[in-house]
Amino acid sequence: MSIVTDCKNSSECETVTSVFLNFVDSNGTVSFWETDALLDFAKGVGRMFYIVNPSETTFENAKEVPNFFRNAWPYFLLFMIVENIILWIEKKPLVRFNDNITSLSHGLIQECGRLLFRSSESFLYFYIYEHFRICDLPWDWPITWYLAAIGVDFCYYWVHRAGHEVHILWAQHQVHHSSEDYNLAVGLRQSVLQGWCGFAFYLPLALIIPPSHFITHQHFNLLFQFWIHTETVRTLGPLEWIFNTPNHHRVHHGSNIYCLDKNYAGVLIIWDRLFGTFAQERKDEEIIYGLVYNQPSFNVLHLQTFYTRYVIEKFRAMDTWRHKLAAIFYGPSWQPGKPRLGSDEDKVKVTKRKKYDVDLSLWCNIYLFLHFSVMVYGFHQLALRHMSLSPITVLAFVIYIIASLTNIGMLFDKHRYAPVYEVLRCMILVTAVQRLSFPDINPTTLLVAEVFFLLSGIFWFLQSISILEISSTIKLGSRKTE
Repeated sequence: MSIVTDCKNSSECETVTSVFLNFVDSNGTVSFWETDALLDFAKGVGRMFYIVNPSETTFENAKEVPNFFRNAWPYFLLFMIVENIILWIEKKPLVRFNDNITSLSHGLIQECGRLLFRSSESFLYFYIYEHFRICDLPWDWPITWYLAAIGVDFCYYWVHRAGHEVHILWAQHQVHHSSEDYNLAVGLRQSVLQGWCGFAFYLPLALIIPPSHFITHQHFNLLFQFWIHTETVRTLGPLEWIFNTPNHHRVHHGSNIYCLDKNYAGVLIIWDRLFGTFAQERKDEEIIYGLVYNQPSFNVLHLQTFYTRYVIEKFRAMDTWRHKLAAIFYGPSWQPGKPRLGSDEDKVKVTKRKKYDVDLSLWCNIYLFLHFSVMVYGFHQLALRHMSLSPITVLAFVIYIIASLTNIGMLFDKHRYAPVYEVLRCMILVTAVQRLSFPDINPTTLLVAEVFFLLSGIFWFLQSISILEISSTIKLGSRKTE
């Protein structure tokens, strides 16, 4: 697709020859933006839609590539606010607070995993490129940029498809499908091991594509997939023939039979059309989101791990090694004597169902929002410093963040032991502030955190005693009636 921009004469014309449109001129400026801040903001928004300038996003070395995905979190939050405003204007239900925080928690957990792994999942790609590449594409050649964009998207299709058709990979990818809602926050609901599950499918690119281009387009590919997780955009007309859109991706997230294992695309829907996995949204059938067998929980640790436990159980239940391996590497619906991906007649017909929800008081929701915000701030501080910290220190902080997000989910679930765990969590933070040194953090910030967590711990300690007393009274009463 070619677009010629406005110009005074033919010698000044600039032709954009890509489906990834270029709205920035060769000097890196746009005349209708008056300030650098507005220009940076526009570029940030453009990156969410793969609207970027190749010359500004081409790097010689992989270390020069910015973390576009992590830097996009302010845009994620902005888009989610806009989504809710649109829902409010259309007088539709806003996103559910507990489910939204759960999705964002999964996103933070995935980012924590990236801090721990420190991009080590890409090590083999670097090794293959250094020792076995079959050609040297110039790093500053525009064709290299476009080949990388198409190559990464093509490989993502197969990564995604394998995530649905290989049982052990589905055990990780199912996290992304575990929400019964469909909104922008769901785009961030990912498994902590997702990167490791798909890295092998990108390795053929290492024979040709420089690592810096590979990493850059991995970021842009993922950013593009964020905005398609919404019901506020119904259709994009002719663009739907080429691009993945909210319309197409809603089908992918449905648990209706016609939705299962369809529309795997990242950016370009043409891969599904070519390989026979495309399905059009049906206007006469409401899409039911979530897993076929939903897990009634907001506990992020449980949602991250429960299906892996199921795969292990299925493996152990098989009688022969052939069946044991099939339980791991065949499809989730496979059973002995059935096709690799299971039989259509065995698939469960999911009908409209009541969403899992737990009512909490306003004060409790405010409390959980504040503590979630503190975890977001804590992760941000860790991300800024993690390369200068020892792996053990990073691991300790990551464990604390994941434990905190897990207990926030347990409080959403009204788990009976959540108040006790919350006391322990708060006291661990207070102890850490008192006993450890944090020279890079403002002392006032540390004092505020210490007081905040101390008061939180005292409150839940009193609440825990109250809950234990109520439980004791109930048990005594029941004994009297026996």
